[in-house]
Amino acid sequence: MIDIGALLKAFIFLVSSSLLYPVLLLLVTLTLLIIVYAGSFFAEWLERVRLEKCPPQDLPALLKTGASSAVVSHRVNQYMHALQQTLSGQSGGEAAVENLLQETTLKIWKSMDRLRILVRTAPSLGLLGTLIPMGTGLAALGQGDMTRLSTDLVIAFTTTVTGLAIGTAAFCFYTVKRRWIEEDIKNMELATEIAATGIERAEHAIFSETAN
Repeated sequence: MIDIGALLKAFIFLVSSSLLYPVLLLLVTLTLLIIVYAGSFFAEWLERVRLEKCPPQDLPALLKTGASSAVVSHRVNQYMHALQQTLSGQSGGEAAVENLLQETTLKIWKSMDRLRILVRTAPSLGLLGTLIPMGTGLAALGQGDMTRLSTDLVIAFTTTVTGLAIGTAAFCFYTVKRRWIEEDIKNMELATEIAATGIERAEHAIFSETAN
């Protein structure tokens, strides 16, 4: 007679133990990713430190005259360049400008998904990397294999530390970059409002000339 319980336990143990190396591989990959992202983060931080300070009441005039390249970030400058191209095109109406703003905003927020995923998945992978070796370590303890137990404990604790470190770093990067993005979107909306005001004035002038 087949022992269903023992069969299920053996199957779950096999699945659990087979996940160890994929978890370790993912943790190594996430470690490399957070190192690369740290470089880009500090590069943007250095750029923002070098930006000239501008009073809030002077920013609309700088955006209107196009002299804000040293005041706002590269993200806002790229958007303003795309905004000028949209306004100079044949379909440079309010709908095109509004669509450009929404598409740019959506693209910026999508770039934060990787950090948000790291914040959630890295500690989870660290926990998986802790529990899986603990199971095999306890099995080795029952057989008196202390060498296998010590090896599994080392893997368990190091994966926990690695996962928590990646998650903590990703959370810090996410918090700071979220503030940067909110500031950039605010400046983009201001530039869009100034451009929309110019479009309304131009259309009003054309309408007045036609009426006269």
